Amino acid sequence: MASGFDIVIVGAGIVGAACAAELAREGMRVAVVDRDIIGGGATAAGMGHIVVMDDSEAQFALTRYSRRLWRDLHSGLPPQAEYETPGTIWVAADESEMQEVRRKHEYYASRGVAAEILDSKMLAEAEPNLRPGLAGGLLVPDDAVVYPPVVARFLLERERGVSVIAGSAVRAITNDGVALEDGTRISAAKIVNAAGDASPNLTAGVRVAPRKGHLVITDRYPGFVRHQLVELGYLKSAHTHSAESVAFNVQPRRTGQILIGSSRQYGVTNADVDPAIVSAMLSRALQYMPGIGTLSAIRCWTGFRASTPDKLPLIGPAPGTDHVYLATGHEGLGITTSLATAKLLASQITGREPEIAVTPYLPARVMDGEKHA
Repeated sequence: MASGFDIVIVGAGIVGAACAAELAREGMRVAVVDRDIIGGGATAAGMGHIVVMDDSEAQFALTRYSRRLWRDLHSGLPPQAEYETPGTIWVAADESEMQEVRRKHEYYASRGVAAEILDSKMLAEAEPNLRPGLAGGLLVPDDAVVYPPVVARFLLERERGVSVIAGSAVRAITNDGVALEDGTRISAAKIVNAAGDASPNLTAGVRVAPRKGHLVITDRYPGFVRHQLVELGYLKSAHTHSAESVAFNVQPRRTGQILIGSSRQYGVTNADVDPAIVSAMLSRALQYMPGIGTLSAIRCWTGFRASTPDKLPLIGPAPGTDHVYLATGHEGLGITTSLATAKLLASQITGREPEIAVTPYLPARVMDGEKHA
């Protein structure tokens, strides 16, 4: 049995890595265990959009807090992390969506988040490859993009006191640590389940479900897209519980490549690329940016977001235990909220006062109190 750890974190994605780094800075001896590589899974599959969202007060508080933490971190990141601040433009197709633009602008402005309303002409000047006739949009200039697997590795490698054990899955969380599939047992006083959509396999009662998504990346076309572009209809797509949905969502990368999304599917566990979904996703993109049809795509892949019933992550102790904590259920905002998640989790473990209220994210809100380990 491997021993000598204060904390074992299950999952070496961006959330687990951020939690490990934060707890190591508190002086704890941390082991991070993953069945695969650092920054694999949903971390490697996502777009890396760092965005303030306002679907609820709790979501806004967490995303705003975390975006600030990313801004504090970014100057120390390696160049391979590809951190950029292109800003987000929420694209309005018609006047009804411009009403939503004005609402979002007022909401952000009242809470100190920089945002600018773009009319049709200003939108066309900002993004010439969008189709003519769109009503306008909302520019949020401080939103960023990053390549998350590099950041996950950076966070784990820069902190002394973190040990990474990769290549064997955790079979079970026990009363004194974790048991791995290869027979290894690792002892620790506390466990953090940061296993994403696999977290229910290790902690009973966790209401997290996988939500499959597709992404396409193009060859290099510098300047074709200048901002992260998201249709306002994305908000409806992201929160529908229908079997599948697509929305226009494109991102420029430092390489000149363009990431094209997005799709969501419930109840699908097959990781294979679904040609029908990719076709629907690209057709949606063509409605907003017809020139995308002339670009060459070089790869398409899938990933699984960890989704909760109320679209907020689970951050804190699992009910019915005194040693198991959760950091999961971030859906499509795991990259954005990873750093804030780590801060909130560390505050609960150490007993420190958190910078924002933790109550909206506590697992007890959607879990029962039965014994979970």
